[in-house]
Amino acid sequence: MRKLLVPFMLCLSLTAFAQEEETSWTDGFTLSGSVDAYFRQNITAPNKLIDVDGDGELDTYPAPGSSFANQPGFALGMANLVLSYEKGSVGAVADLVYGPRGTDAVFGSTTASSSIVNQLYVYWNASESVTFTFGNWNTFLGYEVISPAANFNYSTSYMFSYGPFSHSGLKADFAIDESWSAMLAIMNSTDFTDFNPFGSYTFGGQLGYSGDSGSTFLNVLYGDQGGNYTDEGGSDGYGSTFQVDLTTGYDLSDSFYLGLNATYNTTAAGDFAEETGFYGVALYAQAALSDSFSIGLRPEYFSEFGDFGAIGGTDANGDANVFAVTLSGNAKVGPLTFIPEFRLDSASEDVFLDDFDGTPSYSGSLGSFLLAAVYSF
Repeated sequence: MRKLLVPFMLCLSLTAFAQEEETSWTDGFTLSGSVDAYFRQNITAPNKLIDVDGDGELDTYPAPGSSFANQPGFALGMANLVLSYEKGSVGAVADLVYGPRGTDAVFGSTTASSSIVNQLYVYWNASESVTFTFGNWNTFLGYEVISPAANFNYSTSYMFSYGPFSHSGLKADFAIDESWSAMLAIMNSTDFTDFNPFGSYTFGGQLGYSGDSGSTFLNVLYGDQGGNYTDEGGSDGYGSTFQVDLTTGYDLSDSFYLGLNATYNTTAAGDFAEETGFYGVALYAQAALSDSFSIGLRPEYFSEFGDFGAIGGTDANGDANVFAVTLSGNAKVGPLTFIPEFRLDSASEDVFLDDFDGTPSYSGSLGSFLLAAVYSF
């Protein structure tokens, strides 16, 4: 009996060990994302599409010059689905978007199949301090991001709207120590995520510091965004683009947070184009009034030069600026966040349509209100 019992117990032990070692394909797989929609109403301007140029087509409506959240009435944001899988030291991420906000975010995509791809990359944690990423990822510049679930304000700043959205290439992230980090990247031209049509490349870099109460990142980008583009007369277009960007934010107390974004972007002159660019600064002040409600103020100054084309009109020298103040609330009901928001844009030029009675009239300011709902999972 004893001779039979020992093999039997050994068999049970091996079976239990095998069950403990057995893994499922779902191990290492995560699914997350968001869904958002909003209602927007101008306070100082019409709230409908208008045929301004008299061609019989409704083509213009008053809105800030920044990206997203500019449609009148009840409008859609996007559905965002992020699938990630990691096994050992390697992994992959597929970030898919569908809806008006997603379409605007991936405007550089040139094929129908990639028009819903916000991010698509693989990565390798080569060591505890070095990670390589290969593919398409959202930009490392700026304070705000494409997903509304990660922004306090629902509408976006001018600096975010006219900086890069996404890059395709190869980057290396370095954890220097517990506080300091760095990143180096070689990429296609900004927002050309499918492939490189120009034969030129852009370089990126980042130096970061993170502590218990917040973080600071200094970002740089440099490269010819149009390659050796040549018109019919044989002239080169714009020169290389350089952008330096500072992003920082810290908890000043248990209930008050203050962030800052400052940026400068310039594109050198070419044979038939003058130097152009923009610069700006924005503060992000946020106060938690309770566990479920916070309020935040974003004042931003944005200036363009060389007929950059962001604000919608310039003076005789090709210059213009805008000061935008956005007051937002965040009311949380579980994973659902309601964002009521008041915004006032004041520009140096009369760029905002404020009346239409057969003939359009314009002013330098635009007041608006929106209510957004963002569900995160």
